[in-house]
Amino acid sequence: MAPKTETAERTCLVTREAQPPAGLIRFVQDPSGRVVPDVRGKLPGRGVWVTGSRDLVAEAVKRKLFGRGFKAEVQVDADLADWVDRLLKDTALSALSMARKAGKVVTGFGKVTTALGKGQAVAVIHAVEAADDGRRKVAQSMRRRARAMAEGDEPFDEDDEDEDDRDGGDDDAAAPAPEVALDPAKMPRVIEGLFSGADLDLALGGANVVHAALLAGGASTSFLQHAAALARYRGGSPDTDWIAGS
Repeated sequence: MAPKTETAERTCLVTREAQPPAGLIRFVQDPSGRVVPDVRGKLPGRGVWVTGSRDLVAEAVKRKLFGRGFKAEVQVDADLADWVDRLLKDTALSALSMARKAGKVVTGFGKVTTALGKGQAVAVIHAVEAADDGRRKVAQSMRRRARAMAEGDEPFDEDDEDEDDRDGGDDDAAAPAPEVALDPAKMPRVIEGLFSGADLDLALGGANVVHAALLAGGASTSFLQHAAALARYRGGSPDTDWIAGS
């Protein structure tokens, strides 16, 4: 995606709507006239812009809009939308690797739930292959943290108890826990469906990484930016922003 330091709006080649460059993908021509994605916004030459959506990139290819945008004959790969997806994913995983090197990532179910319980995690990442039970237990840890925050309690050390046991044991005898009003913007982000276990293994230098937690810091913010851009590109909400609240 374009650098955040750029503030001048750009016009999407497909929608013709002007918007800040952070929400668009820049494309340039290489010396042979081939259209090349510039997801980091750093390649030289005149650029054209498309809103950061896979569907819109595919539409630009189908309607042969790049030639119109560059006002020249261009070579456009039929799989340009796939190419952009790979670059966005690689960029996000590279940022995740940098976060790990900065000591801002913990992996493994126990360490993830402990980081959540202590209020240290700004995001959790689930591999595509993560089991529903593991996701459920991580979500329980997030709810416990939410309850503690709402009640003004100190962060707790997570353990392996089931949430129902912590709340009183017998479901039939225990009164239901009161609802807790919580600002979602202050909760850790949940990133799932974007990266396979193999992707996470490669980025985090581990084996069989299924769950990871991101701790606060600049390197984590960089990853969250790139992961949000990938999610939006793949059809997520245009408002997806995993930095807010972190």
